[in-house]
Amino acid sequence: MSKSYDEKVSDALELLGLHVKGKDLHVSLAFSHQNEDAIALSLALQAGINVSVFTLDTYKLFEQSLAYQKEIEAFFDVTIQAFSAHGEAIKALEAKVGEWGIFDDINLRKECCHVRKLLPLKEALKGKDGWISGIRAAQSITRSETVMQEFDTVHQMQKFNPLAFFSDADVARYMQEHHIPQNALYAKGFQSIGCSCCTRAIAEGEDIRAGRWWWENPEHKECGLHVK
Repeated sequence: MSKSYDEKVSDALELLGLHVKGKDLHVSLAFSHQNEDAIALSLALQAGINVSVFTLDTYKLFEQSLAYQKEIEAFFDVTIQAFSAHGEAIKALEAKVGEWGIFDDINLRKECCHVRKLLPLKEALKGKDGWISGIRAAQSITRSETVMQEFDTVHQMQKFNPLAFFSDADVARYMQEHHIPQNALYAKGFQSIGCSCCTRAIAEGEDIRAGRWWWENPEHKECGLHVK
């Protein structure tokens, strides 16, 4: 039997309270300019944990996302630290991939994600005991096995996914009940937000992740941050 909205919120707070605050872990929270990350931050602050917030600036973010980041900083009174790949790595990537390479070859697209996201993530997680993400099992087939707590074998630390079992309706309800601002792109039909070159608005009835890497098969639609 599926749990109610209130039970899922309670479980998320218990996870963060017992397994992060209760163990005095120093964790970072990944902010990717979406509702889920804002909710994860809200829950972390409610749980009273020692959390730092970071974002991965790929140099390909929407202007609306950058504006939203400032809005969230003001709303929660936090500072979101940006991590990016070094300039030489970006230059080498752009020389190899070019303007359209990500659309022509999945390996080039994944290399772009690796340089722009995965390398900065390693920097963002240095010295931490764990990290918090806003991913949910209901988002896509690539995330269907998401659990609330797991061991990140790549970074050798605990990973917490407090929204793992939230539905789309749960996300909308939490945002509304807590009066949390959202990225202006949602009003334009975006339901999953990433880099501007890899994200589009979706039509009514489409899967919420349909606008991410829309030219690829559903089972390939990950940048590598959350792949087991």
